[in-house]
Amino acid sequence: MSAAEARAAAERAARASYGRLVAILASPTGDLMLAEDAVSDALERALQTWPEHGVPANPDGWLLTVARNRQRDVWKSAAHRTRAPLPADPGDTAPLTSPLDTLDPDAIGERRLELLFVCAHPAIDAAARTPLMLQVVLGLDAARIARAYGVGAAAMAKRLVRAKRRIADTRIPFVVPGRADMARRLPGVLEAVYGSYAVTLTGGPDEAPLRSPDSLAGEAHYLAVTLAALLPDEPEVLGLAALISLSLARSPTRQKDFVPLAEQDPATWDARLIADGEAYLRLASATDRLGRFQLEAAIQAVHCDRRRTGVTDQEALRTLYSALVLLAPTLGAQVALAATVGRLDGPEAGLAALPDGADAFQPAWATRAHLLGAAGRGAEAAAAFDRAAALTIDPVARRHLSDQAAALRGPR
Repeated sequence: MSAAEARAAAERAARASYGRLVAILASPTGDLMLAEDAVSDALERALQTWPEHGVPANPDGWLLTVARNRQRDVWKSAAHRTRAPLPADPGDTAPLTSPLDTLDPDAIGERRLELLFVCAHPAIDAAARTPLMLQVVLGLDAARIARAYGVGAAAMAKRLVRAKRRIADTRIPFVVPGRADMARRLPGVLEAVYGSYAVTLTGGPDEAPLRSPDSLAGEAHYLAVTLAALLPDEPEVLGLAALISLSLARSPTRQKDFVPLAEQDPATWDARLIADGEAYLRLASATDRLGRFQLEAAIQAVHCDRRRTGVTDQEALRTLYSALVLLAPTLGAQVALAATVGRLDGPEAGLAALPDGADAFQPAWATRAHLLGAAGRGAEAAAAFDRAAALTIDPVARRHLSDQAAALRGPR
């Protein structure tokens, strides 16, 4: 195996193993920060040694052993002894032991779901729960999370540190909770899993293809499907698995040019993911509890049905978006409804349906620009495209919006 292949294997292990290794290492003490440091150190060692010595037969077991040794070294240190108790009381003369010493590195199970429910505990500040999940389960750094939430990186870092200290101080158990506690925590877990998928949509062209299992979108899909297997009677869990499957099916690989949904070739969409998403949606619809994720999945199913019929049922979209606005009146849902109204009733009707208070909301400006263009108001449309481009993180999408503005202005 070449050095490049070994490095790629280390990077894949980092993406696939980060969350569950953090959960394993943090579960005895609740010290998430130490667990993250230990896993990061192990991953750095892997990048240094695997290209030279080869990828071990069990990468997860190798990483756990290195991280566990790093954690033990910290526990032995005088600095750590002065600020935190040891995870076990070995006595004055007994050798230092780790609660993880009896764990078999060759039998590492799925632990990320436990960590998700820890982060959703009521003792954690609600504003920190989803960002915390995105960092400790999927490994996103504070700067990227801050960008997604529109706050400063330093403020987000402080919020995350406070949440991790809260977990350690309150000794929240690392377990999947019982049904009573799960009802309180599950909505936050679902929001975090979907949030981890949504964040990937703002990435640049140098990131992994969205459909790749190694991408963050692939990880979010994996977590959603794992949740659905764990909780097959929860309709919103099934709805989330359907939503991410159907949305991911239409997500193109990172490419040089942005292609709007209406111009995409449905033949390039992933038929297997569409079938999976539709199956999850049928299971969810068999229950008598309708939720936001089920509605959003149904909207995605309407779009995906163009692969079969060649057309998009706009009236079905209006019905579903109207229901979504009643159930969960987010700016995104209101803007999407306005866009659908514009396609059905004309651009002026769509403009009238756009919500107030969306001055900093990129989708609202992009939708306004398209509607103004369709209404023949070119100068206003160009200005709206400029504003949408300024609010866009993805450089490929930003260039597309800027090009739309330039085309409306014509040659200079």
